[in-house]
Amino acid sequence: MKMLGDREQGIADSIATAERVRNEMSQLKSENEKLLAQAREERTQMLRDAKETRDRIVGEAKYQAKEEANKIIIDAQHQIQQQKMAALTEVKNEIGSLALEVAEKILRKQLNASEGQEMYMKMLAEDIKLN
Repeated sequence: MKMLGDREQGIADSIATAERVRNEMSQLKSENEKLLAQAREERTQMLRDAKETRDRIVGEAKYQAKEEANKIIIDAQHQIQQQKMAALTEVKNEIGSLALEVAEKILRKQLNASEGQEMYMKMLAEDIKLN
């Protein structure tokens, strides 16, 4: 009967060992699930941080590009204004020169004619009397 008792003891030990192994496996599975959940959370946080960093960098780049574009536009407007003023000044000077040339030619032509000289003298005399 000793054999039967040994056999029962062997079965009981095997059942206890199997139960212990099953508990350890369950505990390992639970720990693995916790580690996987933690890894997923860390991955999600890393992705969130990367997205925030990307958005910040893109936002800064857009802001800098907009500022640079505004500066270029303002510089261009100043240059256009300066060129416009220079062109207007040149046109005014040309018009003034042409007006003087035309007036000089008209006066020469009128003063060359004797009637023109007489009229000019009368006009100067009246002008002197009025003053």
